[in-house]
Order: sequence, then C-alpha cells, then structure tokens
Amino acid sequence: MSQNQNFLDTRSIVIIALMLIAFFAYLIKIYDLTQEVHTRDAAELQAAVVERIRPVGQVDRSREVQKISAPTVKIVPEPEPVATAISGLQVYNMACIACHSAGVGGAPITGDVVAWSERIARGAAMLKKNAVQGYIGSVGYMPPKGGRPDISDAEVEAAVDYMINESK
Repeated sequence: MSQNQNFLDTRSIVIIALMLIAFFAYLIKIYDLTQEVHTRDAAELQAAVVERIRPVGQVDRSREVQKISAPTVKIVPEPEPVATAISGLQVYNMACIACHSAGVGGAPITGDVVAWSERIARGAAMLKKNAVQGYIGSVGYMPPKGGRPDISDAEVEAAVDYMINESK
C-alpha cells in the first residue's frame, strides 16, 4: 500500500469517528432538553385556551331594561282550498295520454276514427261510466279514472268528451 492510501484510510476513519461522536452528543443534548419540558394538567391547559379565545370586548347593557317577554302568536284560520275544475284537455294530458296516445292495453288511440266509431255509437254515457268506474272487456282494460283517483268524476267525463270530439 502506498503512503497516500494509508493517509486516506486513516483520515476517513477519523472523520467517521468524529461524526459518530457529534451524533451521540446531539442525542444526549436532545434528551436533556426534553426531560425538563413541563406538562400542563388539563385545568391549566383549558384555562390557557379560554384566555386565548376570549372576546376582545363586551356590550354594556346595564342601562337597558332587560324585560324578556314571550312573543305572541296570532292564529289565523287557514282559508279553505279552492277546488277548480280542470278542462278535458288538461285531464287528458295528465292521465289519459299515457294509454290513449299509443294504444296501451287495447285503449283506442285518440283521433283514430275507426277505433272510436263503434264506441261512440254505444253512447257517450256508457263511455263516461266505463271511464269513471273502470272497464274490463275482451278488447282491453280501462282502470277507474285512468288510474288517477284524485281526479273528480266530472273532470274524467270532460276528458271523455274531449277524446270523443277529437275522434269524430
């Protein structure tokens, strides 16, 4: 081995040894610093938090008369709802169009003169009765009021009149 190589090996060992000594000195110092840390108990910690978040100022209400009165509630009777009849076209668009526009369940399509002519010949009264009460026949099925019990009989009859007029 050359003299230069020996010097570098010795120098490397010394540097590593000094680094290890410095690292252990650092660990000992950290250990000393952390051993004297004071831990606060819960009451002291809560008091410190309350102090930090306390309001900056307060409103002086000493001159005001502080009467607390219960609010009074006036009960106003609710008006009766006004029931308005809807037109035959509106009822048709709400309930009847689902079946009578595509012929679902054997329903005659509105505007189909051939399909409606036989039914119209039996009379509008019979058509209105079947629309209100429902109908099960060999041709198809008609649920009572088109499956909408919230519609009045008069409104269903107006829808039947609309479909008859459209299918003549």
